Amino acid sequence: MSGRIFATPQDAESAFYEALERADLDAMMAVWAEEDEIVCVHPTGPRIAGLAAVRASWERIFAGARGARVQITHRVEMAGMMVAVHSVLENFQVPRGERPPAPIIVTNVYLRGASGWRMIAHHASPAPGPAEPRAEPRAEAPKILH
Repeated sequence: MSGRIFATPQDAESAFYEALERADLDAMMAVWAEEDEIVCVHPTGPRIAGLAAVRASWERIFAGARGARVQITHRVEMAGMMVAVHSVLENFQVPRGERPPAPIIVTNVYLRGASGWRMIAHHASPAPGPAEPRAEPRAEAPKILH
C-alpha cells in the first residue's frame, strides 16, 4: 500500500483522476483499498472483484492510454463518518476536430480506515442518449400524504 494518506474522500478522488490522466498504475492502486472485496466496473465491461483483478484491469487500460484529460461535472456527494459516495459525470476531452465521447456516469465509493480514505468501488457506465422530453405537468392538484 502507498504511504500516502488521503485525509478526505475528495483527496482520494482527486488522486484517482490524477492517476487516470497520467495512466499511472501505482498511483491508481494507491487510491484503492487493499481488500478482496473491492469492485470495479469499467464502461460496458463486466464486474471485476478483488485487488489483483482490479489492478490487472487498470494495467490493461493504461497499456493503451494516450494521456486522457477528464473533467468532472455534476458532482453529488453523500458522506458519513466511515463511508462516502460520489456520483459524477466524467467528460473526456479529445483533440480538436475529434468528436467528444458521451459523458460517463460514475459512482465512486470510499471507505475510511486506519490509513485514511480509500476507494472500495468504482462503477462507470456510458450515459444514455438524449433525455426524453418531459411530460407536461398535470393540471390537478397534487395529493398530500400525512
